[in-house]
Amino acid sequence: MDGPLDDDTDSTDSAPLLVIVDGANVVGSVPDGWWRDRRGAAERLRDRLAADGLPGHSGPVELVLVVEGAARGVEPVPGVRVEAAPGSGDDRIVELVAAAGGRPRLVVTADRELRRRVTDLGADVTGPRSVRG
Repeated sequence: MDGPLDDDTDSTDSAPLLVIVDGANVVGSVPDGWWRDRRGAAERLRDRLAADGLPGHSGPVELVLVVEGAARGVEPVPGVRVEAAPGSGDDRIVELVAAAGGRPRLVVTADRELRRRVTDLGADVTGPRSVRG
């Protein structure tokens, strides 16, 4: 992927890169038993994001983890805001991308339809491996 991960934040934008993580998609990208404890899996992802940030990106980032379904109720931690989608997690991600306007935005997902929706709004996209340990 070209763009934010390769950039040392030489941009004139003062806002940090907004990184929106599709929690269900990233958790579901590795068959490690996540389906037995969806909330626990989302909490482990949240904790990894808090510890590691966005590997390969040296500039400041604002991390947002979007959760849905059984993972609702995951609490935020310092460095990671958690957004519980009232319905579709994909719809909430699109709303967050749209609300961020011209700010640099990166969505972490492998979902093809979501990728199309957010790139139509000007966001960059990367896959789950970019945040999985």
